[in-house]
Amino acid sequence: MIDINLIRTDPTAVAAALEKRGCKADLDEIIKLDETRREIIGRTETLKAEKNKVSADIPRLKKAGENVEPIFAKMRELGDRISENDAHLKAAEDALKNALLCLPNLPDPDVVAGEKENNKVIKVWGEKPSFDFAIKNHVELCEALRLIDYERGVKLAGNGSWLYTGRGAVMEWALLNYFITTHIKDGYTFILPPHMLNYECGLGAGQFPKFEDDVYRVETAEGGAARRFMLPTAETALVNIYRGEILQDSELPKKLFAYTPCYRKEAGSYRAEERGMIRGHQFDKVEMVQVTSPEQSKAAFEELVNKACALVEGLGLHYRLSKLAAGDCSASMARTYDIEVWIPSMGIYKEVSSVSNANDYQARRNMTRYRGADGKIGYVHTLNGSGLATSRILPAIVEQYQNADGSVTVPEVLRAFVGCDVLK
Repeated sequence: MIDINLIRTDPTAVAAALEKRGCKADLDEIIKLDETRREIIGRTETLKAEKNKVSADIPRLKKAGENVEPIFAKMRELGDRISENDAHLKAAEDALKNALLCLPNLPDPDVVAGEKENNKVIKVWGEKPSFDFAIKNHVELCEALRLIDYERGVKLAGNGSWLYTGRGAVMEWALLNYFITTHIKDGYTFILPPHMLNYECGLGAGQFPKFEDDVYRVETAEGGAARRFMLPTAETALVNIYRGEILQDSELPKKLFAYTPCYRKEAGSYRAEERGMIRGHQFDKVEMVQVTSPEQSKAAFEELVNKACALVEGLGLHYRLSKLAAGDCSASMARTYDIEVWIPSMGIYKEVSSVSNANDYQARRNMTRYRGADGKIGYVHTLNGSGLATSRILPAIVEQYQNADGSVTVPEVLRAFVGCDVLK
């Protein structure tokens, strides 16, 4: 959530920043709501001061033997007006909060305007693999090697679903073990969060109210409005762990990671570019999150980017790192770098990790704060990064590591988990 003080003091700069991501916000309406709220607060404080002054006269009048009934009547009148103002104040505060909740985050100053056409590749690692034989796509390879059963996955759950079978399931689990072992070694705390979250988690992460329709809701037993949903990413849970708490500066940064399946309503036609495991309603992901002070934020972002890149490099996969333009960053994020792995059969790069910094946007929504060494209370910064998603890593592995005889070489870092060097 954007700080109302920024909107109040420099609405032109805020509007210009939002314009970079293609958002034309009605800040005038927000300013009017804020003015109304402050006006009601001022009137209410005046009434309360008057009520206290009137109340202070009662002992003196009683002692003098004077009639205090008019004073009590005046206090009742003031009390009624205060209660009426309090109701108006709550309505004004709710309207202002709802308006602020719908605004996306402000992009960092160095993030360029525009959509994905303005994304900038800032690093390329490795060489595109070359083959002296006709290559197969990951669907053909996974079916031939009996790693994935797409047909029965669709039978069980519809388009965008698949079954890991035999060595395919072992490969999936090997990837997760590789990610988890690396993060533990790097000093991150392993979290296994609930997969079903309450509405406040979606609100605090910045996905609600605007993107409520993108998640799978869970109906209540009473048949009322669903207030719970299946997590679309572990980030939604992790950034809410300290919701409503005040952490100590000495506790920061908090370095967390979680393994979860992710559940998403993926829109699309499932065309050739999205075949197999490239797009799905459920996929496995290990997610990293840091909760930091503002001063630690930049270093934390660089650390998360380097960690995600190191995981892909450890697998020996050719990839590129891209800095996203403002309009291609998700609504909650001030900056994002995407790690995009090469899929040979498609001739394109596909994102396998997004590393993002929300600055204090999520913390303002879920009231996660910290007490600095000077005793002052401020909002933390929250950062997240996939470390990694497997549904595009596994296709990249089988395609980049395929051999002429249809077998697939297992990346060295996975062999201890898989128990073999080659899938054939």
